[in-house]
Parts: sequence; C-alpha cells; structure tokens
Amino acid sequence: MKRLTVFLLTAILVLTSAAPIAAAESAKTYTNVILMIGDGMGENHLALAKQERGISLYMENNCDVRGYSKTRSVSNRVTDSAAGGTALATGVRTNNRYVASYFYDPLCWFSMPRTLAEAAKDSGRRSGVITTDRTDGATPSSFTVHTSDRDNSADISAQQAKSPLDLIWGGTVETFSAAEAEANGFTVVTTAQEMQALEPGSKSFAQFDVNTMWRTKVPEGSTSPTLSQMTEKAIDLLQNRNGFFLMVEGAHIDKHSHGSNDADNYDKKVSNAAQAVEEFDHAIEVAAEFAKQDGNTLVVVTADHETGGITLKDGKYVYTKTSHTNADVPVFVFGSKDLLAAGEHIENRQVARRIGKAMGLPAEAFPASMPGKITVYARKALPRLREGVDADSIQEVWALTRDLFRNLFPKKG
Repeated sequence: MKRLTVFLLTAILVLTSAAPIAAAESAKTYTNVILMIGDGMGENHLALAKQERGISLYMENNCDVRGYSKTRSVSNRVTDSAAGGTALATGVRTNNRYVASYFYDPLCWFSMPRTLAEAAKDSGRRSGVITTDRTDGATPSSFTVHTSDRDNSADISAQQAKSPLDLIWGGTVETFSAAEAEANGFTVVTTAQEMQALEPGSKSFAQFDVNTMWRTKVPEGSTSPTLSQMTEKAIDLLQNRNGFFLMVEGAHIDKHSHGSNDADNYDKKVSNAAQAVEEFDHAIEVAAEFAKQDGNTLVVVTADHETGGITLKDGKYVYTKTSHTNADVPVFVFGSKDLLAAGEHIENRQVARRIGKAMGLPAEAFPASMPGKITVYARKALPRLREGVDADSIQEVWALTRDLFRNLFPKKG
C-alpha cells in the first residue's frame, strides 16, 4: 500500500510538471501567435472541399511547413472536441468531455492546467478566442474556462463572463448573461456592424448567429459576420506593442461531417462541410497575410480530430463514418520553418507546447498547473483566520466559503 501511494504521488508530479518534451526548437520567439483549429478537419476534408467547390486552398499552397498531429485522449483512442481542444490549449491530454482540467482532478478542486490564452494574457499580451460554434462550445471553452464536462453550459458561461480575456466571440448561448459580462468590462455585440465599430484596446463578447459565421457569404437578412470577417477585425483589435494570442475555430467542418448515415441529407452535409472548409481557408489567408506583413507573427493551423472517415472511393471523396475517427490531422505553419519538420507527426499536446515555446513562455508558465478551487480558497481564507476571529474576518471567510461551495458545485445547464 505504501509503495502504491508513493507511485501515485510520483505519477501525479510527473504528469503536472512543466518539463518540456522533445520538440523542434523555434529559432525565434514571436510577439503574436494565431492558432487556427478546423474542428473535425482531416486530411481528406481538404480534398473533399476541392472536389465539391472546385477551388485550390490557400493553406496548402502557401504554408511554410506541413506536418501532422496525432489525436487521442487519455480515456479513448478517439478523442472528442473537449479533450482534443484541451490538448491544443494546455499541452496536456485529458479524458473525453473534460474541459481544460486534469483527468485525475476533473472538478479542478486542487489544480488545473493553464491555457495558452491565459498564459498569453499573463505574459502581458492581449488574448482572444473566436469560433463559429456557440461560445460555450467545447473548443472555445477549452481555452477560456476549466470545468468537468463540456455540457456544463451555465458554469462555462459564468466563467467566460468573468474572464480576463480581451475578446470572446461566437454563437448565441441561452445561459450567457450580458449583464454579468458587462459588469466585467465586456462590450456585448450581436451584429457585424457593432463588431466593426469596436475600437482597438476594447474588451468585447460577441453573440452571433451560428447559421451565418461558417458560410463564405452572409445570407440575405443576416446581420452576423463570417469567420474571415471576424478574424480580420479580431487581429485589428488585439494588436498592441506587447503582442497578442488569438484562437480561431472553424467549428462547422465537424458539425456538417457528423451523421453521414442520414441519406436524405447526405449531399447537403457534403456541400456544407466543403463550404465550411473554404471559409476557414479564407480566415487562414487573412491571418497568414497579416503574419507575412507583420514579420513577427506565427500562424499554426490544425484540427482537434477528424470527423467522418472521409475516403476516396471510385474516384470520389465520401464519408465512411458517422462521427470522429483517430486519424492523424494536418498541421500547417506560416511564418516559421523551425516549429515543425516537414511531414513530421507529433502528439496533439506537442502543438501547444511548441507554440508556448515559440511565444517565449517560460517552462513554469506553460504548460503548468494553476491552483484549483480549494487551493485558492485556502490561500485566501487561512491568512484571515490567522489574523484573528473578529467580525470582519468571520464575514470575509464566510463569503469565501459560500463562493467556494458555489464553485465546487456549479449550476448545470
């Protein structure tokens, strides 16, 4: 029993350490980093888009390096978007459904992994997240909050409303509170016009139409922007002398690739998935062209997993699976030839770790643990109790205790 305890403690220390793994060395550090995630975008999604849309893809023709990411989670050889997003956000693998939390502490009671967005903010950069998904979606949540289940919408929205990040943009969520976000300094925007009116240095939270953002053109009657328009404006808002980090997600590549056994809507799914890839590619072009002009910006494009098992059959790319697969996914790098070797296959968590190093984040900052809910409480409450049990101390500790229990057992929804 004693040996088992020692082994478990040692394993926990190893898993939470910030020691870097073997990785390609970046020859320089970058002031700005843009990480772009095509949710569900496998290698053959690119072929499918070219087949259906009759296009060439900017990401393929203009990248400096092209490699691959090996996707899986701790709990399953096929990852979901929560665990996949967590690996790309924190440099740590976890169980499916867990959002930026360790597999051995999903409730974040004692510790939780810092995300790239949080580490960038702590380094003095501005930091933001944009997605075509709802703002409580698994991927944007993996960069902005820490929770035990991707479906904890109320908890996710509450954490995001209090986030120190400079912008969080995506689709509307029923659990989002504009009042709470505004109390934290966010300007809440709901239209493309309101987004374009935002000034550099502002802090903003967007609630757009999820049926618009993934398309290459805004449908008639919609007031929401496309992903490429969001990307261009976000870069404009985040630019500053200290640099910025931006995560951009094209979520609908995945959404339109699920349920390929729906024969009545198969052709529509294929068409929509191809369009989502094209619009994601437009956003990549916006980011990469900015990086080319800026000279101090790194752009990394990848996916959290592949969806649909797209395969070439009888000269045509078709879906063969109804959900996620464990296929390796592409990684495209713009602005650096050192982050990744051509054709190299790396673990998904290595993508985040290499980005952290390219940002110049020290090992103790990323990947690294942050104190969990009980740890934070102890650090705040114990000193007050040591000072005495006067009325002010009792009232403050009681308030901290009340908040602790609310954090330990957040509302579902």
